[in-house]
Order: sequence, then structure tokens, then C-alpha cells
Amino acid sequence: MLKLFLTSALAAVAVPVIAAHASSPAASKPIEIVGTGDGMALVRALGRQFNEDHSGPRIVVPPSIGSGGGIAAVGAGKAFLARVARPLKREEQAMGLKIRPLFRLPTAIYAHPDVALDELSFEQLVDIFIGKTTNWSDLGGPDLRIRVVRREDTDSSLSVLRASMPGWSDLLFTSRAKTAVTTQDAVETVKANRGAIGFGPYSRQLDETTQVMKINGRHPTDSAYLSAVTVSFVWHEARVTEVMRQFVQFAYSEVAQGLLREQGAVPAVPSSTELGN
Repeated sequence: MLKLFLTSALAAVAVPVIAAHASSPAASKPIEIVGTGDGMALVRALGRQFNEDHSGPRIVVPPSIGSGGGIAAVGAGKAFLARVARPLKREEQAMGLKIRPLFRLPTAIYAHPDVALDELSFEQLVDIFIGKTTNWSDLGGPDLRIRVVRREDTDSSLSVLRASMPGWSDLLFTSRAKTAVTTQDAVETVKANRGAIGFGPYSRQLDETTQVMKINGRHPTDSAYLSAVTVSFVWHEARVTEVMRQFVQFAYSEVAQGLLREQGAVPAVPSSTELGN
């Protein structure tokens, strides 16, 4: 029944992809969706569902190499499909790369579970990350030193926070902050250090393994929560395979969008009948 439902859902989705080169030898290889750690767990969930219901080449979602790394891999022909959390630059578009939004994902503030607090104000959040507040006891929490985990300046989650979170546009991080280079690095660093706090794309799993903060009373899943990042697919228009076509159709189907909503994401609604336009 599930296969029949998926087949019907795929047929109903008007997302015809560029003519697929099914005769290419690469068409039989697994499709690696490389790139950002933002929303990686969600893309993996889509890949697992697709693999369960389709025979033939598999969808594989490797660990993060960043949006820029994914774009570079697709541009160089080392990967067929990238997951990214930023728009394409003009020079990347000139390479023949195309982009299409997949879902919007909140950027969460999260801490080690021992912190025990579940809410911060805009002002408290800024004071933590600039190093003005250095102990959780100052905020009504346990006597634990605050350990700030930040991301690099080009990180998409940081860009979203700077653009949307009050006090973040020109925030200067404390000199004691540790810089994580990937989303999973940030999560693991926070989980491994009592008193640590970091930020990154929201997932239900994050709620289960860390203390996700409400900011000014809003949880990342609240519709009025301020900060979110858009995760998109990037591909080269001349290197589309049949399995890519099938997977992308599935990713915009009602079944896939239901999976995304269950995980706290807001699915993108296709705005045209041709991928990339």
C-alpha cells in the first residue's frame, strides 16, 4: 500500500527535472548528496525513505563538508547533488549550477543538558556569547562555567542569526569561544562539555540530546520564532541522472513533506513546473 501511495504521490508532483542521462554509466552509481550539515538529519531521513521504496542506485548523505564544499564538488563533477544553506554566487551560477529550496529550518540555540535552563531572553543570549555572562548561576542555573561554542564567520546559521536575532548583527564573540567547523562538530562539542552552549540548525534529535533554548519564550518550532535557514538542492544542469530525477520528485512529494514537517522543518512549495526555474 505504501508503494502504491508513493507512486501516486510522485505522479501528482509536477516537478519534471531536466532530461536525465539514464544511459550514462554514472546513472547506476549511488547518488551522494554532499554539503552542509544544516538539516543533514532531515535529508538522510528522506534518503532512507526513498531507498526503502525504490530499487536500484541508493541515495547516500555523507557527513558535512559545508555548503561551499558541496557546491565545489558538484561544480567539479565529483558529486551529482549538493545540499546547501546559502544562495549560489554569481560565479557559481555561471558554471551551470542550479538551485532549488527544499525546506526552511529554524536555527536553534542549545546547551549541555546539565545547564537545566530552558529559556533565555535576547539580552541574556547576547551577554553569553560576548562573554559578559560567564556562569550559568548568574542566570538562575547551576554553578557551571559557560563555555561558548561558535561557528566560523561564513557559517549559514551564524548568518541567519546576524540577520534576524536582536543584538547579533555586529556581535563580537568572546575570545574564549571555541570555533566548530561543522554542524555535527558544534553539537558534539556542546554535548561533551558541561556548561557549553552553541547554535545550529534545529532537529527533533537536538531536543532529545541537548537543552534547546526558548528565546524570549519562543521555541524553534514556534511559527513566530525569528531565525531560520533555507536548505536547498544544487546540481549541474548537464549532469542529471534518472535516480536524481526520481529522488527530487520524491523530495517534493506529499509523503516527503510530511516527513519534514514531523522533524520541525517547513517544506518549500515548488514555485514552477521545472526544477531550477
